[in-house]
Amino acid sequence: MKKILVLMLFLFSINLHSQKKWFTTYKDSIALVKDGNKVSVQFIKDVKKIVPQIKFDVKTILHTTPYLIYFDNNTANLPLWEQVIPEQKAFFYEVAGSQEKGKIAFGLFFNGFYLPHELGHAFQYIIQGKIEGSYKNEYFANTVAQLWWKKQGRKKDLELCYEFAKKMYAKLPNPVPSGMTVEDYFGKNYETSSQNPYVYGYMQFKQFIDIYEDKTLPDFDAFIKQNSEKK
Repeated sequence: MKKILVLMLFLFSINLHSQKKWFTTYKDSIALVKDGNKVSVQFIKDVKKIVPQIKFDVKTILHTTPYLIYFDNNTANLPLWEQVIPEQKAFFYEVAGSQEKGKIAFGLFFNGFYLPHELGHAFQYIIQGKIEGSYKNEYFANTVAQLWWKKQGRKKDLELCYEFAKKMYAKLPNPVPSGMTVEDYFGKNYETSSQNPYVYGYMQFKQFIDIYEDKTLPDFDAFIKQNSEKK
């Protein structure tokens, strides 16, 4: 009995350590993937408790591209800071205010917040089939991510993301033409927008701020249950 208790405490301490490290910029690619898979396993486990019949299995891998983090073909692709192209690093330095803050911002969002965002896209794909890039679908995934991190008790990390999002969003010019809604603009220009960090960042940080400030949202379980019924 004592051996079992010691083993349980050991495993709990390992999981707790990995959770604390998440939302930081990783140097070790093996640790990044390992911790990313722990996040993914917990997310999928939580969804299956709400929707027991769902077939949900996503593998988290290291694959640094200009898209940074994305879901494709049942994989969540994570970026490593050391492999990010110089132009994108320069973007983070600029909008966050310094090289140090740019690196922190990258960790908060791309080795942190956005993994369950991509798992939210995976969930959406499972229940709806093929999904197109759009303002609405990004808003859905961002909502899933914020609600799930709240469920995990990561309110301080979300608050720090919120503070960074506000600072970075304030530095980005509004790309939406006069007389056009932000939803319509990104709906019609999603592909080209996603290739420009200043335009795509404007949308993503705006959504993060709007969702964070929305006090009418249900909790994660209720949101997943509600949306699992929309097929």
